[in-house]
Amino acid sequence: MYVESKKGKTRELWSFHGGLHLPDHKEVSLHSPLQSVTLPKRLVVPLQQHIGVTAQACVKPGERVLKGQLIADSAAPVTAPLHAPTSGSVIEIVEHAIPHPSGLSGHCIVIEPDGEDSWVELPPPISDYRQESADTLRQRIRESGIVGMGGATFPSAIKLNPGKPIKTLIINGAECEPYITCDDRLMRDQAAKVMDGARILQHLLQSEVCLIAIEDNKPEAILAMFDELRQEENIEVVRIPTVYPSGGEKQLIHILTGQEVPTSGLPAQIGTICHNVATTAAIADAVLQGRPLVSRLVTVTGEGIKNPGNYEVPIGMLASDLIEQAGGYQNNPQQLILGGPMMGFDLSTDRVPITKGSNCILCPTAEEAPRPEPAQACIRCGRCADVCPAHLLPQQMYWHSRAKDLEKVQDYNLFDCIECGCCSHVCPSHIPLVHYFRYAKAESWALEQERRESEHAKQRHDFRIARLERLEAERKARLRKKKENLKAKPAAKKPPTKDDKESKQAAIQAAMKRAAEKKAKQSQTPKNTENLTAAQQAQIEAVDERRKTATKVRENHSEPPA
Repeated sequence: MYVESKKGKTRELWSFHGGLHLPDHKEVSLHSPLQSVTLPKRLVVPLQQHIGVTAQACVKPGERVLKGQLIADSAAPVTAPLHAPTSGSVIEIVEHAIPHPSGLSGHCIVIEPDGEDSWVELPPPISDYRQESADTLRQRIRESGIVGMGGATFPSAIKLNPGKPIKTLIINGAECEPYITCDDRLMRDQAAKVMDGARILQHLLQSEVCLIAIEDNKPEAILAMFDELRQEENIEVVRIPTVYPSGGEKQLIHILTGQEVPTSGLPAQIGTICHNVATTAAIADAVLQGRPLVSRLVTVTGEGIKNPGNYEVPIGMLASDLIEQAGGYQNNPQQLILGGPMMGFDLSTDRVPITKGSNCILCPTAEEAPRPEPAQACIRCGRCADVCPAHLLPQQMYWHSRAKDLEKVQDYNLFDCIECGCCSHVCPSHIPLVHYFRYAKAESWALEQERRESEHAKQRHDFRIARLERLEAERKARLRKKKENLKAKPAAKKPPTKDDKESKQAAIQAAMKRAAEKKAKQSQTPKNTENLTAAQQAQIEAVDERRKTATKVRENHSEPPA
């Protein structure tokens, strides 16, 4: 298949296995322009908004912060810093509900905006980025806290250091899931920013070509991106067919290049890197303006929302506040979904904050998204395998996941599953296949972590045993050497020579001479003994008497025996 790209240029496209043609429902949120929100009373910024080590707060309750100020970071290699989404005061750092399928809470920094929205002093813009090294640009991207904003939330600076030559840079503007339109709106309204980000990434990676892929159900976005192209650039805007999930990283790479990413491998292994358009725009802000990632575009949609649309939302704004600014609820929505209807997950409460990876709040009604029917027995129809874009066997994976045979399910390439939901969507028995696969993945990761911890503990135990054995061997060696020294015969004493006798006699004579001199000094008449009083004379006589007595005692003890 060939399609027109750039300005009259044609490019060959490939198709991936399976996929679905779904009603997109995108017009619901595209009828109104991009809107800004009013700052709420509180912003709740989770410390874990990325894949990797959780950031640690570097502010304290009561501290005033400015917009863009660093509020959390970590020295770990895989992490991403966080910045204040507006100016205000840090109220507390507490456990708060976060957007996660588990419904659990996490540590969050709570900020009370002051309404001024004052920026901190930002780092200088890197206008002439082509003169800067890749390390400098990566450091700026890392310090700006940019992660994959298509949902993966992997730190972008690490992804931009592949360690291998990159031939093809792909900017993912497919946005294939129904209802979600924030990337479409971004490309329509901020095409220049997206294109600047693509140029920065192409320079950083030194890629031969940059392909901006957009599904053909977004004609306005395609035209807007076409208008930003320069004739001399090796950047192409490629219109691709609308098939779900064409926005999946591996599927999009195959569509554009015909190459397959290896099982459990990375796109960099085949010379390709893929970034979302929102991530690309955030990189442009970081490099050209010095602005960290403090807000993002979010689609608020569904028949349960009064005024659906796309909003620029500060990180940390609660979904409840965002929905309120979108007119609030209507028509009694039966679900609150973070993300799209295929890959999103239900939220148990709307009191969860918007994070860097939150692209959509979906509130469908019962008529719009009926509850799934009760699961029935698998009839082995094979429809799940027909639509699987990863070319897996969901039926077999389901059986082994259900039996908790984790080793067997991994033999069927469990971790190649992108959890797109195509298999669950077409299953006539209404089996929630993706739920089983997510369970199997979680259990496999837990077992692997347990195995690693067990191996680490075993290594520590073996090291301790080896150390104790070495110390015991050294102790026994010292005892053995000591015994050997004790058993050795002492050397025979030499008989005294004539010189030895003369030396001893000379020492004795010298000692006697010193004693005589000392005695003579003691017998000398003391000075200043004239004109003494009777009391003084009595004291002197007493001292002389004690001295004579002591001398006699010494002489008696020094006499040789008879």
